[in-house]
Amino acid sequence: MFLSTINALVVEVLEDRSNPELVKKEISPPSLEPHQVLVKVSAVAQNPTDVMGFDTNVYGDGAVLGCDFAGTVEQVGANVTRVSEGDTIAGLVWGGKIKGLGAFSEYTVAHERICFRVPDNISMSQAATVPLASLTAWLALFSKDCLNIDRNASDTTVLVWGGSSSVGQYAIQIAALSGFKVVTTCSPRNFDLVKSLGAAHVFDYRSNNLARAIKEAAPGLRYVFDTIGNETSSVIGSQAIDESGGALCTVRPGKA
Repeated sequence: MFLSTINALVVEVLEDRSNPELVKKEISPPSLEPHQVLVKVSAVAQNPTDVMGFDTNVYGDGAVLGCDFAGTVEQVGANVTRVSEGDTIAGLVWGGKIKGLGAFSEYTVAHERICFRVPDNISMSQAATVPLASLTAWLALFSKDCLNIDRNASDTTVLVWGGSSSVGQYAIQIAALSGFKVVTTCSPRNFDLVKSLGAAHVFDYRSNNLARAIKEAAPGLRYVFDTIGNETSSVIGSQAIDESGGALCTVRPGKA
Protein backbone atom coordinates (compact mmCIF):
# COMPACT_ATOMS: atom_id res chain seq x y z
CA MET A 1 0.00 0.00 0.00
CA PHE A 2 1.50 3.33 -1.04
CA LEU A 3 0.69 6.53 0.85
CA SER A 4 2.32 9.76 -0.26
CA THR A 5 0.90 11.80 2.64
CA ILE A 6 -1.39 11.30 5.63
CA ASN A 7 -3.37 13.66 7.86
CA ALA A 8 -2.28 14.11 11.47
CA LEU A 9 -2.59 16.45 14.44
CA VAL A 10 0.87 17.98 14.63
CA VAL A 11 2.45 20.06 17.39
CA GLU A 12 3.31 23.46 15.95
CA VAL A 13 5.65 25.83 17.76
CA LEU A 14 5.99 29.32 16.29
CA GLU A 15 8.45 31.94 17.47
CA ASP A 16 5.76 34.57 17.95
CA ARG A 17 3.63 32.30 20.18
CA SER A 18 4.40 31.37 23.76
CA ASN A 19 2.52 28.06 23.69
CA PRO A 20 2.46 25.16 21.21
CA GLU A 21 -0.67 24.42 19.20
CA LEU A 22 -2.15 21.30 17.62
CA VAL A 23 -2.66 21.78 13.90
CA LYS A 24 -4.10 19.39 11.33
CA LYS A 25 -1.44 18.87 8.67
CA GLU A 26 -0.46 16.56 5.86
CA ILE A 27 2.76 14.73 6.70
CA SER A 28 4.82 11.91 5.26
CA PRO A 29 3.67 8.49 6.48
CA PRO A 30 5.88 6.65 8.98
CA SER A 31 8.08 3.91 7.55
CA LEU A 32 7.18 0.27 8.18
CA GLU A 33 9.73 -1.97 9.90
CA PRO A 34 9.73 -5.80 9.55
CA HIS A 35 7.81 -6.47 12.79
CA GLN A 36 5.46 -3.49 12.49
CA VAL A 37 1.96 -3.06 11.10
CA LEU A 38 0.42 -0.08 9.32
CA VAL A 39 -2.97 0.76 10.82
CA LYS A 40 -5.76 3.00 9.59
CA VAL A 41 -6.81 4.62 12.86
CA SER A 42 -10.49 4.64 13.84
CA ALA A 43 -10.32 5.56 17.55
CA VAL A 44 -7.76 6.98 19.96
CA ALA A 45 -7.59 7.60 23.70
CA GLN A 46 -6.10 10.62 25.42
CA ASN A 47 -3.77 9.88 28.31
CA PRO A 48 -2.14 12.14 30.91
CA THR A 49 1.21 11.64 29.18
CA ASP A 50 -0.26 13.14 25.99
CA VAL A 51 -1.46 16.22 27.85
CA MET A 52 1.79 16.69 29.75
CA GLY A 53 3.85 16.12 26.62
CA PHE A 54 1.90 18.84 24.84
CA ASP A 55 1.75 21.33 27.73
CA THR A 56 5.48 21.10 28.38
CA ASN A 57 6.36 20.88 24.67
CA VAL A 58 8.70 18.03 25.50
CA TYR A 59 8.84 16.70 21.92
CA GLY A 60 9.02 20.02 20.10
CA ASP A 61 7.76 21.25 16.76
CA GLY A 62 6.48 18.62 14.34
CA ALA A 63 5.64 15.97 16.93
CA VAL A 64 2.59 13.74 16.51
CA LEU A 65 1.28 12.78 19.94
CA GLY A 66 -1.00 9.97 21.07
CA CYS A 67 -0.24 6.52 22.46
CA ASP A 68 -3.46 4.47 22.35
CA PHE A 69 -5.22 3.59 19.12
CA ALA A 70 -7.63 1.13 17.53
CA GLY A 71 -8.10 0.56 13.82
CA THR A 72 -7.71 -1.75 10.85
CA VAL A 73 -4.46 -3.34 9.68
CA GLU A 74 -3.74 -2.09 6.17
CA GLN A 75 -0.25 -3.52 5.72
CA VAL A 76 2.11 -5.81 7.63
CA GLY A 77 5.89 -5.87 7.80
CA ALA A 78 7.85 -8.72 6.27
CA ASN A 79 8.27 -10.62 9.56
CA VAL A 80 4.85 -10.05 11.14
CA THR A 81 3.11 -13.26 12.30
CA ARG A 82 0.65 -12.22 15.01
CA VAL A 83 -1.86 -10.20 12.97
CA SER A 84 -2.96 -10.01 9.35
CA GLU A 85 -4.16 -7.41 6.89
CA GLY A 86 -7.81 -6.60 7.54
CA ASP A 87 -7.65 -7.41 11.27
CA THR A 88 -9.22 -4.97 13.71
CA ILE A 89 -6.60 -4.28 16.36
CA ALA A 90 -5.73 -1.96 19.21
CA GLY A 91 -2.22 -1.11 20.24
CA LEU A 92 0.36 1.25 21.63
CA VAL A 93 2.83 3.68 20.11
CA TRP A 94 4.91 6.22 22.03
CA GLY A 95 3.55 9.33 20.36
CA GLY A 96 6.06 12.14 19.96
CA LYS A 97 9.20 10.12 20.60
CA ILE A 98 9.79 9.63 16.87
CA LYS A 99 8.92 12.61 14.67
CA GLY A 100 5.79 11.96 12.66
CA LEU A 101 4.79 8.85 14.59
CA GLY A 102 1.82 8.94 16.97
CA ALA A 103 -1.74 7.77 17.43
CA PHE A 104 -3.30 11.18 16.69
CA SER A 105 -2.98 10.49 12.99
CA GLU A 106 -4.92 9.05 10.07
CA TYR A 107 -2.46 6.15 9.93
CA THR A 108 0.12 4.90 12.41
CA VAL A 109 2.58 2.03 12.71
CA ALA A 110 3.12 -0.17 15.76
CA HIS A 111 5.09 -3.26 16.70
CA GLU A 112 3.00 -6.41 16.45
CA ARG A 113 3.96 -7.47 20.01
CA ILE A 114 2.12 -4.51 21.55
CA CYS A 115 -1.07 -4.91 19.54
CA PHE A 116 -4.06 -7.19 20.05
CA ARG A 117 -7.05 -8.21 17.99
CA VAL A 118 -10.21 -6.43 19.13
CA PRO A 119 -12.93 -8.89 20.25
CA ASP A 120 -16.30 -8.60 18.53
CA ASN A 121 -18.06 -7.66 21.77
CA ILE A 122 -16.23 -4.36 22.35
CA SER A 123 -16.14 -1.22 20.25
CA MET A 124 -13.13 0.50 18.72
CA SER A 125 -13.51 3.32 21.23
CA GLN A 126 -13.48 0.89 24.14
CA ALA A 127 -10.50 -1.02 22.75
CA ALA A 128 -8.48 2.18 22.36
CA THR A 129 -8.60 2.78 26.12
CA VAL A 130 -6.84 -0.50 26.95
CA PRO A 131 -3.19 -0.53 25.78
CA LEU A 132 -1.26 2.09 27.75
CA ALA A 133 -3.10 1.71 31.06
CA SER A 134 -3.00 -2.08 31.04
CA LEU A 135 0.64 -2.31 29.97
CA THR A 136 1.63 0.28 32.58
CA ALA A 137 -0.02 -1.84 35.26
CA TRP A 138 1.55 -5.07 34.00
CA LEU A 139 5.06 -3.62 33.79
CA ALA A 140 4.78 -1.97 37.20
CA LEU A 141 3.91 -5.29 38.82
CA PHE A 142 6.23 -7.66 36.98
CA SER A 143 9.04 -5.78 35.24
CA LYS A 144 12.51 -6.25 36.72
CA ASP A 145 12.85 -2.45 36.62
CA CYS A 146 9.74 -1.97 38.78
CA LEU A 147 8.26 -4.19 41.51
CA ASN A 148 9.51 -7.40 39.87
CA ILE A 149 6.96 -9.57 41.69
CA ASP A 150 7.25 -13.32 41.24
CA ARG A 151 4.10 -14.23 39.32
CA ASN A 152 4.07 -17.68 40.95
CA ALA A 153 4.17 -16.32 44.51
CA SER A 154 0.49 -16.67 45.37
CA ASP A 155 0.97 -15.52 48.98
CA THR A 156 1.91 -12.02 47.80
CA THR A 157 0.08 -8.90 48.95
CA VAL A 158 0.10 -5.72 46.84
CA LEU A 159 -1.06 -2.22 47.73
CA VAL A 160 -2.47 -0.43 44.69
CA TRP A 161 -2.69 3.25 45.57
CA GLY A 162 -5.47 4.83 43.52
CA GLY A 163 -7.39 1.69 42.63
CA SER A 164 -10.20 3.47 40.81
CA SER A 165 -7.84 5.22 38.36
CA SER A 166 -7.55 3.73 34.88
CA VAL A 167 -4.15 2.17 35.62
CA GLY A 168 -5.28 1.19 39.11
CA GLN A 169 -8.26 -0.76 37.84
CA TYR A 170 -6.03 -2.81 35.56
CA ALA A 171 -3.47 -3.32 38.33
CA ILE A 172 -6.12 -4.69 40.69
CA GLN A 173 -7.44 -7.12 38.10
CA ILE A 174 -4.00 -8.31 36.98
CA ALA A 175 -2.84 -8.78 40.57
CA ALA A 176 -6.03 -10.58 41.60
CA LEU A 177 -5.92 -12.87 38.56
CA SER A 178 -2.32 -13.69 39.51
CA GLY A 179 -3.53 -14.89 42.89
CA PHE A 180 -2.28 -11.92 44.89
CA LYS A 181 -4.12 -10.32 47.79
CA VAL A 182 -4.92 -6.73 46.78
CA VAL A 183 -5.23 -3.76 49.12
CA THR A 184 -6.20 -0.45 47.56
CA THR A 185 -7.18 3.16 48.20
CA CYS A 186 -9.80 5.34 46.51
CA SER A 187 -12.78 7.57 47.28
CA PRO A 188 -15.67 5.91 49.16
CA ARG A 189 -17.94 6.27 46.12
CA ASN A 190 -15.66 3.82 44.30
CA PHE A 191 -15.38 1.19 47.03
CA ASP A 192 -17.85 -1.18 45.37
CA LEU A 193 -16.12 -0.79 42.01
CA VAL A 194 -12.65 -1.76 43.21
CA LYS A 195 -14.04 -4.63 45.29
CA SER A 196 -15.77 -5.97 42.19
CA LEU A 197 -12.39 -5.95 40.42
CA GLY A 198 -10.76 -8.07 43.11
CA ALA A 199 -9.62 -5.81 45.97
CA ALA A 200 -9.77 -7.54 49.36
CA HIS A 201 -9.35 -4.39 51.48
CA VAL A 202 -10.26 -0.83 50.50
CA PHE A 203 -9.40 2.40 52.31
CA ASP A 204 -10.40 6.02 51.84
CA TYR A 205 -7.18 7.71 50.72
CA ARG A 206 -8.07 10.75 52.84
CA SER A 207 -8.36 8.79 56.10
CA ASN A 208 -6.28 9.66 59.13
CA ASN A 209 -3.60 7.17 60.21
CA LEU A 210 -3.96 5.46 56.85
CA ALA A 211 -0.54 3.80 56.77
CA ARG A 212 -1.19 2.19 60.15
CA ALA A 213 -4.60 0.91 59.03
CA ILE A 214 -3.10 -0.62 55.90
CA LYS A 215 -0.32 -2.30 57.89
CA GLU A 216 -2.92 -3.84 60.19
CA ALA A 217 -4.92 -5.17 57.22
CA ALA A 218 -1.82 -6.32 55.32
CA PRO A 219 0.97 -7.21 57.75
CA GLY A 220 4.25 -7.91 56.02
CA LEU A 221 3.37 -5.76 52.99
CA ARG A 222 6.32 -5.59 50.58
CA TYR A 223 4.89 -4.17 47.34
CA VAL A 224 3.25 -0.82 46.62
CA PHE A 225 2.17 0.48 43.22
CA ASP A 226 1.31 4.20 43.32
CA THR A 227 -0.91 4.96 40.31
CA ILE A 228 -1.45 8.59 41.36
CA GLY A 229 2.04 9.93 41.95
CA ASN A 230 1.31 13.12 43.86
CA GLU A 231 3.09 14.75 46.78
CA THR A 232 1.60 12.43 49.44
CA SER A 233 0.63 9.15 47.80
CA SER A 234 4.08 7.56 47.67
CA VAL A 235 4.98 8.89 51.11
CA ILE A 236 2.01 7.22 52.79
CA GLY A 237 2.35 4.14 50.62
CA SER A 238 5.98 3.70 51.64
CA GLN A 239 5.02 4.04 55.30
CA ALA A 240 2.72 1.02 54.91
CA ILE A 241 5.60 -1.22 53.79
CA ASP A 242 6.83 -3.72 56.36
CA GLU A 243 9.89 -2.77 58.41
CA SER A 244 11.82 -5.65 56.84
CA GLY A 245 11.76 -3.78 53.53
CA GLY A 246 10.01 -3.78 50.19
CA ALA A 247 9.57 -1.85 46.97
CA LEU A 248 7.42 1.00 45.68
CA CYS A 249 6.76 1.88 42.05
CA THR A 250 5.07 5.12 41.02
CA VAL A 251 3.74 6.44 37.73
CA ARG A 252 5.18 9.90 38.41
CA PRO A 253 8.51 9.66 40.26
CA GLY A 254 9.16 13.36 39.80
CA LYS A 255 6.07 14.24 41.85
CA ALA A 256 6.29 11.58 44.54
